[in-house]
Amino acid sequence: MRRQGMAILMPHDAPMGQLRIAILGLGAWGGTLAALWRDRGHQVEGWSRRDGADPLAMLPGQDLIVAAMSMAGVGQLAHQLAPQWPVGLPLLSCSKGIDLQLGCTASGLWQRANPAIPLLVLSGPNLASELAEGLPAASVLASSDGDLARTLQQDLSSDRLRLYTSSDPIGTEVAGALKNVMAIAAGVSDGLGLGANAKASLLCRGLVEMGLVLAELGGHPSSLYGLAGLGDLLATATSPLSRNYRFGLLLAEGLSSAAAIERIGATVEGVPTARAVMQLAEQRGWKLPISAEVLNLVDGTTPAAAAVRRLMERQLREERLPDLVGARPAAADLATP
Repeated sequence: MRRQGMAILMPHDAPMGQLRIAILGLGAWGGTLAALWRDRGHQVEGWSRRDGADPLAMLPGQDLIVAAMSMAGVGQLAHQLAPQWPVGLPLLSCSKGIDLQLGCTASGLWQRANPAIPLLVLSGPNLASELAEGLPAASVLASSDGDLARTLQQDLSSDRLRLYTSSDPIGTEVAGALKNVMAIAAGVSDGLGLGANAKASLLCRGLVEMGLVLAELGGHPSSLYGLAGLGDLLATATSPLSRNYRFGLLLAEGLSSAAAIERIGATVEGVPTARAVMQLAEQRGWKLPISAEVLNLVDGTTPAAAAVRRLMERQLREERLPDLVGARPAAADLATP
């Protein structure tokens, strides 16, 4: 059943206590969430840019809007919807990345367009194909509005997707964005056959880079070790279901960035994220050696083996780690991962 270009995923009225949800973006993740929440008993409508429908038609009468499109489409859509956004209607942002022009996460783009919007973010180890097959997963639902997060935690959790709440939306988003860059590096490491020792070392140092960016953009270091940080990194950097990991494998085979993306046939969010985070690093004086080498590989300026060699030949130094329980570290404490 269809109405004015919108996919009606549950046509009847939602039962008492259930939500009317509109999902913007019906790719792998948006489609999976739609199916999960339809099975949970919610009334779910979906919009996709490919349908040519008007996204403004999705706003009236909803209890929750979920944005699940790639980062490339967030800014334009946020400005398009902002003038007609219903007062008090919450937005759950599921997009992962950093905007190249503004240097902010997806929630920052939504807030710039509409500062009054009640905002939450969702991130964690969520390989969409596993959830679609009925396998269990957990995620973080983060918001500065604790009451809203706890309410939606109850409404959206199920026996397949367990949700935890967090008061650190920025840290949750930044960790979810940067782990894609590290997953590309992990794919390169495995593609070159460098072994478990090298990959474990790479991911540990990758966490330090993630922690630096997370703290500098206003997140809390503890989010680095939660589901949206370490949890998402472990899933994305080890599974062939991860597009970013597969992209790294293809780079290690010698494919160009463009050829690797064409082979995958879908958005690889770690590519624009690497470019955006290195732009921030140049502006703010951060040293992010793994992210820098990933960008070199993406741009084709360095062969994979040479990038690994440069990382191994870096100056010897003390291991410095983010403090899990202490105050947010100063940039100088983590300036040389």
